[in-house]
Amino acid sequence: MSITPAALSLAPVTPENVDAALALRVRPDQEGLVAPVVKSLAEAYAYGETAWPRLILDGERPVGFVMAFFDITFYPDRPGDRPRSGLWRLLIDAGQQRGGYGRFAVEQVCEEIRRRGGTRATVSYVPGPDGPEGFYAGLGFRPTGELSGDQTVAELDLPPLG
Repeated sequence: MSITPAALSLAPVTPENVDAALALRVRPDQEGLVAPVVKSLAEAYAYGETAWPRLILDGERPVGFVMAFFDITFYPDRPGDRPRSGLWRLLIDAGQQRGGYGRFAVEQVCEEIRRRGGTRATVSYVPGPDGPEGFYAGLGFRPTGELSGDQTVAELDLPPLG
């Protein structure tokens, strides 16, 4: 599968495309690694401005879903914990994986974080041999040693804009 970077974009989830978003599914063996889009959209509704849900489009065709978060303090009860921004959810449709769509989405989220003045992107993922650790490590994310529930937390330093 070959993608054309110029054809790729992120689009807000709207009444016109919500059904296409809800139809996106990972492979059956990945279902325990990422929550479905419907849960993401419910969380986006509940968290309001801090959530940034987007469809990943190749031309007009939805190929995945990404949701970012901005300036959330994960552990307000821990002294020194700072607000973070990063990837909340990344889901590439089962038939569209390994085509560069995930990388594109992560790069776009990182650019949005930088545009908003951020210098670091955070992600959490289910650890294990079938999980996405290698994907995120390949993009430069490094584990922080923290856990978010049962998920590993990793971060990527972002170069400043300019």
